[in-house]
Amino acid sequence: MITERPVSSSAGQPPVRTVPEGASVGRRDVRAVIAAYVALTKPRIVELLLVTTVPAMMLAEGGLPSLWLMAVVLVGGSLAAGAASVINCYIDRDIDQLMRRTKRRPLPAHTVSPRNALVFGLVLAAVSVVLMLVFTNLLATALTLAAIVYYDVVYTLWLKRTTTANTFWGGACGAAPVLIGWAAVTGSLAPQAWVLFGVVFFWQMPHFYPLAMKYKADYARAGIPMLPVVASARRVNAEILIFAWLTVATSLALWPLGMSAIYGVPTLVVGAIFLLEAHRLCRRVRRGEPEKPMRLFHWSTTYLTILFAAVALDALI
Repeated sequence: MITERPVSSSAGQPPVRTVPEGASVGRRDVRAVIAAYVALTKPRIVELLLVTTVPAMMLAEGGLPSLWLMAVVLVGGSLAAGAASVINCYIDRDIDQLMRRTKRRPLPAHTVSPRNALVFGLVLAAVSVVLMLVFTNLLATALTLAAIVYYDVVYTLWLKRTTTANTFWGGACGAAPVLIGWAAVTGSLAPQAWVLFGVVFFWQMPHFYPLAMKYKADYARAGIPMLPVVASARRVNAEILIFAWLTVATSLALWPLGMSAIYGVPTLVVGAIFLLEAHRLCRRVRRGEPEKPMRLFHWSTTYLTILFAAVALDALI
């Protein structure tokens, strides 16, 4: 029993209360378990994916889509992205325990058992696919299922562990929510949808390579051939710059496809800053100065958020 004692019974304090120890510990345990399962879904990744989905839906609609449809796609997309992340954690549990950045995740930390994690991920995947099938259409559902399978089977099981091009080929998963959102609204895929897909696809290299640079030793320890681990600094710099320029060029290609200056001007400005940060990182690497790769990593997230906010605003106005 845990006893809460008053400072002094004569000072008007309440009498001694007893709290069952098991009840307090039990509540803490439940919260810890819930937090562990939520962590498996990698909420920050889910949040970033949703940032791209809603504006894509608004552009497809030419305004604000049905709130019900938006809610279904947001819930279904969140469950799908969460499912893919949970299954990814299950597959990568052997390497996660070797990396400082990931060794505190629920599976390496033994907060959740591998079997329970796998069941949780498969249930989330099933619910997301059924939800999309019942309330959207076949194309959106097929894209949702394909994104989960591609991320966990093609990328996590195969590409991530075997090729330096893993980030490039894995980029299709991160860009899929744009197509899913568009398909949910229209039942088809227009050129604008593919341009937005291209933006997110190319963006993932200058977004992720700085992170891989920071945790280069972690990936090397786990035997994962991320580009900064196995390639020269010159090669990494070249790919960061090439894909940063491709990202910005693709984003500007959307401007003449029915977009106004409401989209074009902010996109031009944030694109210029994005390129400047990419060139600054590469210049620091060439000169042997402190790399500070996370500056580009964080700015790339801001860049994508502002760009898709401009898409949404243009669609509304």
